[in-house]
Amino acid sequence: MGEGERFQLGTVGALSLSVVSSVSIVICNKALMSSLGFHFATTLTSWHLLVTFCSLHVALKMKFFEHKPFDQSAVMGFGILNGISIGLLNLSLGFNSVGFYQMTKLAIIPCTVVLETLFLGKKFSRTIQLALIILLLGVGIATVTDVQLNALGSILSLLAIVTTCVAQIMTNTIQKKFKVSSTQLLYQSCPYQAGTLLISGPFLDGLLTDQNVFAFKYTNQVLAFIILSCLISVSVNFSTFLVIGKTSPVTYQVLGHLKTCLVLAFGYVLLHDPFNWRNILGILIALIGMVLYSYFCTRESQQKANETAAQPFQVVEGESDPLLNAENGKGGLTDAVVPKAPVWNSNKDLHA
Repeated sequence: MGEGERFQLGTVGALSLSVVSSVSIVICNKALMSSLGFHFATTLTSWHLLVTFCSLHVALKMKFFEHKPFDQSAVMGFGILNGISIGLLNLSLGFNSVGFYQMTKLAIIPCTVVLETLFLGKKFSRTIQLALIILLLGVGIATVTDVQLNALGSILSLLAIVTTCVAQIMTNTIQKKFKVSSTQLLYQSCPYQAGTLLISGPFLDGLLTDQNVFAFKYTNQVLAFIILSCLISVSVNFSTFLVIGKTSPVTYQVLGHLKTCLVLAFGYVLLHDPFNWRNILGILIALIGMVLYSYFCTRESQQKANETAAQPFQVVEGESDPLLNAENGKGGLTDAVVPKAPVWNSNKDLHA
């Protein structure tokens, strides 16, 4: 098996792991929050990150991966920014209607495209842009219902969008710049993410729920679901960094909307959630957008590979953003040096 085939197989595995683990944790957390009344999402995410760090520390001691220290200021800034973005997304949900929160999540893709174009010099073809528009239209039809605006909620949403985009772009660029694997980056940034949320989590959850996480009655059933959620989160966090490192922040967001569609479908089948023609139509349109996105990106990637083969001594800067192939941008490295070591978001996956 060639190097390119192995890399593509690893990318498909990362995408599949991300979908399965994210859908699983959403279903688990829905049961925990809706059925058992545990609404402390930010604190729960801090526990997720602590368990992830402990799991990676055990894996390090067992020599499953190597520790590679690098610029600690970059790691600290990245970890704290990730923690802040999670908190802001939760505040956005708390101070806005569900419909406006879904629009906030939809805005992350165009914002990421704009930031990568302006600051990293990456280019997105018109066909890719069209596929993204179709995808966002479908997800919007399926998920956005009531849209109620307020000043504070709008400011929080704007901050959540910007911090989330920057954090996800940094996830990709740090791995390439310092030549670290997604596992190494996650291991070093986890303590800062967890610390940020451990400090702010109880306060934010109290503000949003008017309840005290430490005064909650932890039954055996609640504890069982919390433990299950934390275990699944290891896979969620692991696959998030892996997918962004192997592909791009935009591709990760496209994958996130696929998860949203799957959560809607599973919610209807397993939990008997309300489902109407808008959900069905929106999911179908979104799937068309995802297929087009994958097709156009793969086609552009193949064209770029052919150009590279025809001009072996020239450096060709990529512009595609494939779902099944790694993206090469002006600020990135070539496929030959993308980290290949195996490797939450976070609470961003707590809400369908």
